[in-house]
Amino acid sequence: MANLVQVESNAILEASSGKTAYTNPTSPVKVRLMTANGSATAAGTEVTNSGGSTYASQSITFAAASAGSIANSGALNFANMPAATIVGVEEWDSAGTPIRRWFGALTANKTTNLGDTFTINASSYSKTLS
Repeated sequence: MANLVQVESNAILEASSGKTAYTNPTSPVKVRLMTANGSATAAGTEVTNSGGSTYASQSITFAAASAGSIANSGALNFANMPAATIVGVEEWDSAGTPIRRWFGALTANKTTNLGDTFTINASSYSKTLS
């Protein structure tokens, strides 16, 4: 589901090559829902609240990595969504100026109505390095 943004990719390459130390993300790491997907170098368009919705990014936790892959350990529930079509996700840290680290398209777009809950089930959000 997720792809590395270019800044994060460069940081991992430099750290794993002994050039620089890796800087861990500021916790908690948050997942944002997108109505237009970004790329490795540009952020997408995040869901915006309207009509009384209270969408907010959600903190994500991960199970242990295995075979070069890692997945969310618990469900992510985005409550009281606005009417929107969700096409992807982005992962951001919680620094004073948050840093985008991962992005990805959903396997299928999801349309929400005002007040719906959008859920990403446990083990359904994954990242792979191979």
